[in-house]
Amino acid sequence: MSATDIRELRNAPAMLPLFAKAVIRAGVKPGKTPQLPAIGVRLNDIVLDPKHLATYRKVCGFSADGYLPVTYPHLHAHPLFMSLILDKQFPFAAMGLVHVRNRITQYRRINEREQLDVECRFGELRQVEKGYEFSILTHISTAGELVWESESIMFRRGGGTGKDAGNDKARKNAEATAATDFTEWKVPGDTGRKYGAVSGDRNPIHLYPLTAKLFGFKRQIVHGMWSKARCLAEVNAQLPQGPFTVDVQFKLPMFIPAKVKFVQSAAEGQGLDFRLLAADGIKPHLNGEIREI
Repeated sequence: MSATDIRELRNAPAMLPLFAKAVIRAGVKPGKTPQLPAIGVRLNDIVLDPKHLATYRKVCGFSADGYLPVTYPHLHAHPLFMSLILDKQFPFAAMGLVHVRNRITQYRRINEREQLDVECRFGELRQVEKGYEFSILTHISTAGELVWESESIMFRRGGGTGKDAGNDKARKNAEATAATDFTEWKVPGDTGRKYGAVSGDRNPIHLYPLTAKLFGFKRQIVHGMWSKARCLAEVNAQLPQGPFTVDVQFKLPMFIPAKVKFVQSAAEGQGLDFRLLAADGIKPHLNGEIREI
């Protein structure tokens, strides 16, 4: 890929016009050999709003400790994400993209009073069995120091190889055993609206049963990044003080309201594995792992 053309922004893009643009570009077709444009966007000197941070903590279950929740910087990257996937050079329609994996690396805890510089760019595109997967890379620095980065893997159905890369049968069999040691949560039906209000991601599939049905869902589903944040809020006191990664795979959608089961277990060496399961204790909504680096 050629050198990335980074565009400097004065302000974060407004989300409502971006969603309108997503509707307009809903008919975009990728062609036979789609390619990601070598572009990125950057926004400097973001001053954090204490009220917004407090609302995020309340919605996701974090307590105030003077530092940003590990998932909070993602909110300031999301408008930049949207501006990238709505660029005229991007080969896919934004409508229908699915967030399938998110990996965050936090190099140190970020004080809630620090200003952030956020940069997002496209990563790699690859053809998979049922379509295409591509990544969006985010780097966040403060005073020139890289403190946080993430890779978000997105999936677009259609045009895949048709070849199954193979599955880990042992892992699937392990997941088929009902969890016995868990914490149960009730997830209210308005969680998508509350998270949408604080994140700016007001995708209709997350809001109401009627708006979700317009896109083929039986009722609204919760945001994947809310699920990740809620899991990390549950284990916040156990997170490493130094550098670590938290890698999550989003599995089955969570229709809300719902009852779910959170399961955690110590990993080999230094780390923590966790899962978020449906009420039956078997069907997975999310699998994750935390590892020190």
